[in-house]
Amino acid sequence: DKQIELLESRQRQRIERVLERGQVFSERLPVIAGGTRSAHDVFVVSADKAAAAAAIDAGALESVQGELDRQVLAFDRTLDRVATPVAIFGQDQSLSFYNQAYQELWKLDPSWLDKGPSDAEILDRLKELTLLPAMADYRSWKTKLLAVYNSTNEFEDWWQLPDGRMLHVLANQRPDGGVTYVYEDISERLALESRYNALIDVQRETLDSLKEGVAVFATDGRLKLFNSALMAIWKLSRQAMEQGPHIDEVVEQARVLFDDGEVWQSLKERVTAITYDRAALSGQMSRGDATVIDFATTPLPDGGTLVTFVDVTASRAYERALVERNEALEAADGLKSQFIGHVSYELRTPLTNIIGFSELLGSSHVGELNDKQAEYLADISESSRTLLSIIDDILDLATIDAGGLELKLTPIKIQPVIEAAVLGVKERAGRLRLTLEISLADDVDEIVADESRIRQLLFNLLSNAVGFSKPEGTVRLSAWREDQYVNFLIEDDGVGIPYDAQKRVFDRFESDSHGSRHRGAGLGLSIAKSLVDLHNGEIQLESEPGAGTRVLVRVPERLQSVAAGEAAQQLADIS
Repeated sequence: DKQIELLESRQRQRIERVLERGQVFSERLPVIAGGTRSAHDVFVVSADKAAAAAAIDAGALESVQGELDRQVLAFDRTLDRVATPVAIFGQDQSLSFYNQAYQELWKLDPSWLDKGPSDAEILDRLKELTLLPAMADYRSWKTKLLAVYNSTNEFEDWWQLPDGRMLHVLANQRPDGGVTYVYEDISERLALESRYNALIDVQRETLDSLKEGVAVFATDGRLKLFNSALMAIWKLSRQAMEQGPHIDEVVEQARVLFDDGEVWQSLKERVTAITYDRAALSGQMSRGDATVIDFATTPLPDGGTLVTFVDVTASRAYERALVERNEALEAADGLKSQFIGHVSYELRTPLTNIIGFSELLGSSHVGELNDKQAEYLADISESSRTLLSIIDDILDLATIDAGGLELKLTPIKIQPVIEAAVLGVKERAGRLRLTLEISLADDVDEIVADESRIRQLLFNLLSNAVGFSKPEGTVRLSAWREDQYVNFLIEDDGVGIPYDAQKRVFDRFESDSHGSRHRGAGLGLSIAKSLVDLHNGEIQLESEPGAGTRVLVRVPERLQSVAAGEAAQQLADIS
């Protein structure tokens, strides 16, 4: 009568068509009731020429269902973003959800997965693609896996895939009867654990191979790491150390061998200090059993402390022995130098008298000598001069060793110095019929040096070259300037020096004829090197056995400016 339409005309027409087919209409429709449009579950049944209809309000249920759908959608979006592969199967064992990580794990076709294949079908497909672990009985394995649908217990397994990856598989039954699968790739974690364990083993083996006792204490003062050397040094029990004792307990056991409370207290303070600025500590322990232990603490970046102990008993004994030996050698060397100097001075006086009387006997003032007497007198004179030369060399070495030889630096002409040195060996060279070749560059004129020492240097080198030359050979002396140095080169074509003896030629009293008739006291080259060193110069020797020897001496020409600078400084100090 009021023309109120609970349903729209299109809805009523759809109901009529259903009733005409002799069916019952059942559908959720929006119904206007009390001026409000809300969802109702509408049921209509035909009864002869009439129809009975009922509408049950489903608004609250519709709201809850919508909220549930929204939550499920949000949950699905969240799972799709996680890196862990997840797959959800319904009660009928068909796939209802999978995330992107699941598809990437098995590399399956997304369009095929969207069709909702069953759990068994997916397992069969993975088996065909050889993606599942190798197994002897696939059917029994699959049956055991699918039994999770009928069990409330959690299924857990580890799959070793053919490509080397390791999967941790978890399957849980859902409240609706379905199953959720979670696949965790633990390959990297296992690899890290393996590398970590290997590193720990290497660290342990390394520590045990050290001779130093090593102890690492954590921030709470408890022992974390130790090695066998630590137990050997302090006679500790491995079983007790493996319990991770506190530093106080370790010290208490070690005090049996070294009972110095102050040292142990300092060490404990370094280990248990909580300040950021932790200082290292080092020291030495002298135990009652005559063992000497060096110890040191080192702060570690993680807040722990490294403590090392080293048994230095043997090295300390060696050190003391070396110090005592060195002191004895220095005392012996000083005594030797003193003895040589004293003896040389005592020998020189009577030798000078012998030379003087020999010259007097050879003169006509005491009468004529026969030929034999003159020959003997000549031999006495020559031997005396040779002995005097050796004594002078010994005195020079003693003076150099004592640091008492001072150079008298003056500008000197080089050519007269060379001529004087050549004159000293001219007689010996004549007896051997040697040729002396002297070559001076045009720019070699003057140098600041000790004239007598440069002459002695060149005489010793020329004398050595003449002594080892073959009869009718040649001895050459050359001089030139180069790189602010004056170079002197003495060459001979004599017997040469064996290679194994060349490194000893500048040693004192190193004398060897090397196949020639010459054999001196072994001081000439040693004195020459000392004189070169006093002039801040360089000396080099090259020799070929059987082909001669070359000795190069380089004396700095700027020694004059050095001496002048020292003199100026002395004048300034005096002023």
